[in-house]
Amino acid sequence: MQSNTRTHIIQAALFIITIITTTMAGAEWMFGNIFEFVYDMLFFLIGQPDGKEVPIPTKPMGWAEFIQGFHFSIPFLLILTIHEFGHYFVAKAHKVKVTLPYYIPLWFGISQSIGTLGAFIRIKEVVKSRVKFFDIGIAGPLAGFLAALVVLWYGFTHLPPPDYIFKIHPEYERFGLNYPQFAYENPAGNLMLGDNILFWFFKNYVADPARLPHAYEIIHYPYLFAGYLALFFTSLNLIPIGQLDGGHILYGMIGKKRFNVVAPVLFGIFAFYAGLGVFRTESFATGSDAVFYERLFYLAIYVYFLYICFKRAFDNPSTALMISLLIVVGQFALSYVRPDWEGSVNLLPFVFILGRFLGIRHPDTEDNTPLDTPRFILGIVAFVIFVISFSPTPFIIIE
Repeated sequence: MQSNTRTHIIQAALFIITIITTTMAGAEWMFGNIFEFVYDMLFFLIGQPDGKEVPIPTKPMGWAEFIQGFHFSIPFLLILTIHEFGHYFVAKAHKVKVTLPYYIPLWFGISQSIGTLGAFIRIKEVVKSRVKFFDIGIAGPLAGFLAALVVLWYGFTHLPPPDYIFKIHPEYERFGLNYPQFAYENPAGNLMLGDNILFWFFKNYVADPARLPHAYEIIHYPYLFAGYLALFFTSLNLIPIGQLDGGHILYGMIGKKRFNVVAPVLFGIFAFYAGLGVFRTESFATGSDAVFYERLFYLAIYVYFLYICFKRAFDNPSTALMISLLIVVGQFALSYVRPDWEGSVNLLPFVFILGRFLGIRHPDTEDNTPLDTPRFILGIVAFVIFVISFSPTPFIIIE
């Protein structure tokens, strides 16, 4: 079998598997349940303890729910695919050798996921031009963003009747359409999507207020959830750091010398925000020595976490350690002055991935011809998209 044929088979297989995993994940979000075969498998593997009952949902999901999951997987994968082929076709236009997208399936079964870690195309040669990096980098987010707008517009203009929620939560039906007054007396454990500017606009100016679901229930509406996730991942991709799409765009706009100054600063701000509020001065005001030293130990782990995130950005490890300590001191100071300000710990894994694996800096290019005016304006548009798509606290678990 030729190498290209084998590669295409792998890519097709990954795509098909990702369709299945995102469809199952979509059903799990829509119905707040897991599939019956997962329970059967768990029961087979661990058995049933003597004298104890294994909790089983009243309506474990099957084929009917799986089919409904396509309402999530199709729009979500459509946006992802349009994003990746935006990169692909522009790279081909610039005669840069690239592969077709590789999709990454991910499904847990026993806990909720979105069914995928995304997709990527592999550039098979060195890109030697700022302009080419810019064009390839910006094409994906722009194409994916337009697709996300279409999905969100459809989702918010085709909301089901208010009693749709009773299919998801039959226990709410006895309360009628005033269920939020009674069902959320103890809201702990509910998941809420944090607004970004664009999602807020759709909720307030596009959706029919009579059909708009409660904030705790939006995750059960597949087109809204798919569109929200698309905005979330688009905004992450547009962060102007390293080899993210936003990094390619900013590098094309300002060049290597300025980028190598700006990118570490932006990464520091991103890391500062993500960890803001994780540790506070009052956390250490305890009468127990054991609790104090335990929290001090966790603080040391956090400092080391920041250190390994910054280590690749600087030639001298001492500089990375100093930057990490300055960030922690700054977080303590700001949390003391403004205790109501908090970052988003959900972003810390991305800080780690970006700092440790993707890198903060950008590859050099031989051709450093500046961008023309239309491209520069398009770069500004891309960062406006970042601003209106980024949610400071994307996923909020009610405590």
